[in-house]
Amino acid sequence: MPSQPSTFPRDFVWGAATAAPQIEGAAFSDGKGESIWDRFSRIPGKVLNGDTLDVACDHYNRFREDFTLMRSLGIRNYRLSIAWPRIFPSGDGALNQAGLDFYRRLVDAMAENGITPWVTLFHWDLPQALEDRGGWTSRTTVDAFATYADTVVGALSGRVKNWISLNEIRCFTVLGYGAGGYKAPGRTEPDAVVNQTYHHALVCHGHAVRAVREFGGAGARVGITDNCDMCIPVTETIHDIAAAKSWFVEKNLHILDPIYRGGYSDAYLSRLGADAPRVMAGDFKLIGAPTDFLGLNLYTGVFVRAGADGKSEVVPLPKNFPRADSPWLYLAPQTIYWGLRFAHECYGAKAIYVTENGCGYDYEPVVGGEVRDLHRREFLRSYLRELHRAIADGVPARGYFVWSFMDNYEWEDGYTRRFGIVHVDFATQKRTPKLSARYFSDVMRQNRVL
Repeated sequence: MPSQPSTFPRDFVWGAATAAPQIEGAAFSDGKGESIWDRFSRIPGKVLNGDTLDVACDHYNRFREDFTLMRSLGIRNYRLSIAWPRIFPSGDGALNQAGLDFYRRLVDAMAENGITPWVTLFHWDLPQALEDRGGWTSRTTVDAFATYADTVVGALSGRVKNWISLNEIRCFTVLGYGAGGYKAPGRTEPDAVVNQTYHHALVCHGHAVRAVREFGGAGARVGITDNCDMCIPVTETIHDIAAAKSWFVEKNLHILDPIYRGGYSDAYLSRLGADAPRVMAGDFKLIGAPTDFLGLNLYTGVFVRAGADGKSEVVPLPKNFPRADSPWLYLAPQTIYWGLRFAHECYGAKAIYVTENGCGYDYEPVVGGEVRDLHRREFLRSYLRELHRAIADGVPARGYFVWSFMDNYEWEDGYTRRFGIVHVDFATQKRTPKLSARYFSDVMRQNRVL
């Protein structure tokens, strides 16, 4: 008897994602200010090959042809971000009208191609002028973000209905201010300072929610995109699932507890002691304001089981466990199932979108007019099967955005590591859809795993 097709719900949202600093280029054009990544990329040794964001994919000048390509592939939903320093070059103060006008043109061009925007307000490109005043360690950044969010949401009201506050708090806080500082701005601060950056980011999320409620117009929706620490139970037994769920909550409560439970837990504050963040009156009212969805960036996870002492035990991966060229990206398709399931079961998320999922490889040549990235096709297929399984088990997963629409600036890895389903020749800016783009196009068109 043939197996049942892995068909998704009729209203399931399929899309692709990018971020402004990684694709736009035009880093200093039309009044845009310097971002922390513009500065960081110019510090010798911080970014592979000394690559900068100056040109990137030149999307700033080529967005119309990029949207034509999206339409041809059947991409009807596009997650993008706004470059904060393009709107407020100094982070606050004088508004750069040319920046707002650019994004109006951008979303209008999307509408002309039948593409729905999903706009992220912050995807790591903090204005350098704010970093010079303390960056995420300072309340000044919170106040500046509130004005920025009000401005952008108000300007694009009616054009944009789907808003995401912040992308991956961990990456621009702990990886930028602690843990070796290998992402911009490249600082290494004590734990107490890093914990404060988390808190300030959460308050900014709250301001984004408030801005959408006040200025987003009828039907506007808002959520956050988080890269939760993810785990997979070694066996799907009661004990290992319980151990994995306990691990998930412990690793993610500093972000998800304030959003979904209105504050930091006593256990978390006790664990931090004197390193706990300073909280101002009204912070948790902002942070805990109801959202419309949760976005999860799901790539990889660790394997957890119930240990002999009854506690959660992480099982180390063997040296030859399969992974992409990104050293952190171990191929673990069940991550998408358990990440979605735990977010729903532990925090009651009622609508969840996979806002990023993909894989990065270093060598993907164009041969005979195509890129034969079968490894990416297999990656997508295996993860989509786990996504379908989650939905079949009652998890409210409403959409999936592949990362990324096209090869781009991959942060400290520069232009070497490619995540796109569309190949970009960075010398000529020629776009070539990869085999994976054709595969994903067919998945979207038939609304099922192929």
